[in-house]
Amino acid sequence: MRVLVTRPAHSATRTAQRLRDMGHEPLLLPLRQPLHDSAAALAALATTSGAIAVTSAEAIRVLSALGEQLRPHLARPLFAVGETTAEEARSLGFRSVASSQGNGRDLADLIAAEKPGTLLYLAGTPRAETLEGRLRELGIHFSVAECYRMQPAVPDPAEIDAIFANGYPDAILFYSRQTAVDFFRMPEFLSAGPEHSRSRLLCLSEAVAQAIPTALKKSVEISPMADEKSLLSLLRRL
Repeated sequence: MRVLVTRPAHSATRTAQRLRDMGHEPLLLPLRQPLHDSAAALAALATTSGAIAVTSAEAIRVLSALGEQLRPHLARPLFAVGETTAEEARSLGFRSVASSQGNGRDLADLIAAEKPGTLLYLAGTPRAETLEGRLRELGIHFSVAECYRMQPAVPDPAEIDAIFANGYPDAILFYSRQTAVDFFRMPEFLSAGPEHSRSRLLCLSEAVAQAIPTALKKSVEISPMADEKSLLSLLRRL
């Protein structure tokens, strides 16, 4: 299948190789790009103690830029959404890493079960406040440090033309709610007519799927777990 990947370029490259390994043709169309604020992350680490929570591998990439300054914090417990993000944290040197297989609510429940005491959430913006809402429900005290921002990426018109020259993709991968919103605002989508209705719209979570226009809900498929392995497994379903 021709599969459109809408995630940021650095992540999309790895996804593209996974798709090729599965026998698919990847089409890359990054709609967001990260702007890291490592100073904010370092300041938050320096003024807190105890556990750390992350809901995206992007936060781990911010930490990777700290180098030796991160070393004193590698013994702190780290809670992550998804095993992929957890593995990136372990690769960076964190020694106590636990992951949830769902969304931010599931991560909050995992954190509550571990009773970590104080908690620092290394977050991005914009974001769904799923983790924060559930932490408040559970009475867990936490602080938030916004250490990256996902900014709009403006695709080159020639790049878009090349992607859609051979018709609409067989499947489109959506990893975030904001990216789905961005995609369905594209003039190329709005002018496509009924052709786009034949694409499978594969979403990482229910929250992402909520951004799909109502008229296309019948084409939506939701990953059983909020990680890429589960999302890509949908491509094996006929």
